[in-house]
Amino acid sequence: MAKLYFRYGAMGCGKTTALLQVVYNYEKNGIKTILIKPSIDKKGDMNIVSRLGIERCVDSLIDKDEKIIEKFDLTDVKCVLVDEAQFMSKDQIKELWFISKEYDIPVICYGLKTNFKAELFEGSKAIIELADELEELSTICKCGSKARFNARVIDGKYITEGDVVAIDGIDAAYEPLCGKCYIDKVLKKKIH
Repeated sequence: MAKLYFRYGAMGCGKTTALLQVVYNYEKNGIKTILIKPSIDKKGDMNIVSRLGIERCVDSLIDKDEKIIEKFDLTDVKCVLVDEAQFMSKDQIKELWFISKEYDIPVICYGLKTNFKAELFEGSKAIIELADELEELSTICKCGSKARFNARVIDGKYITEGDVVAIDGIDAAYEPLCGKCYIDKVLKKKIH
């Protein structure tokens, strides 16, 4: 039976690059995949864009209330890949889980686990609840420790309030931080 995977990590850990490598490996072997991302991710429009400069067009942008299973003919599909899975709805994650089980197609989701407030995204929470396998991808904080938090930075200041969704490079910038630096730079400023 196929699995639902969640590969997650802080900003800059290489999630998109890893996803693009997986797509490349399937396609170079002539294996049919479906690559999707939520339409709320405005970065790159129809493309998935890695910080390393590589990009690829998605098969479809998915709106928040859209049914994924109705968009595709899953015949001969051997893998479904999802970028920015944290922005998917709980129902869409359940649908991806269903695809992995009922159609026996692996579904590999890439995304953030938590937002800039260190709270789970709706999609991430649902994936964590249903995923067969979780894999944390790593990056480092400026201090050299493992970064697990995403600090939002606007005009050089760490922000603790605002909409949960602000797209990196368009609406805001983000900095991956370890727990200690997140407390020192973000939470202590909020408390004082």
